[in-house]
Amino acid sequence: MKIALGSDHAGFEIKEEIKSFLTSLNIDFVDSGAYEFDALDDYPDFAKNVGYAIRNGEAQKGIIVCGSGVGASITANKIKGVRAGLCHDGYSAHQGVEHDDMNVLCIGSRIIGIELIKEIIISFINAKFSGEERHSRRLQKLLDIEASE
Repeated sequence: MKIALGSDHAGFEIKEEIKSFLTSLNIDFVDSGAYEFDALDDYPDFAKNVGYAIRNGEAQKGIIVCGSGVGASITANKIKGVRAGLCHDGYSAHQGVEHDDMNVLCIGSRIIGIELIKEIIISFINAKFSGEERHSRRLQKLLDIEASE
């Protein structure tokens, strides 16, 4: 599995720590920016980069960090094929994948710290879509809505 990783200025330091964490776990990732701290950058640019990496098959999952995680989530969900969720706990991170086939994890760097973020990332990475009939039915309805837009 390859993970696309992105952040704006508010998440830049945390993103750098996440990169080290993923490296320590031997998890392949692509850095989708920001590549340096710039207090004037904007989260949509980096959420878009992660979303496009998912849509284009360059990564199977994504992680986006901004101040609250909200803007990143809203932006990423505008991209066809992206199912982004804002998660600040492990349950939501694995349940979002298992029930909703979430493929992008959004995190608020101003909300939680790096140790909890690491736990959430592990939950997200290890989770698999259940494929249960009710989850598949619901996912198909979501995909039908996406296709109709």
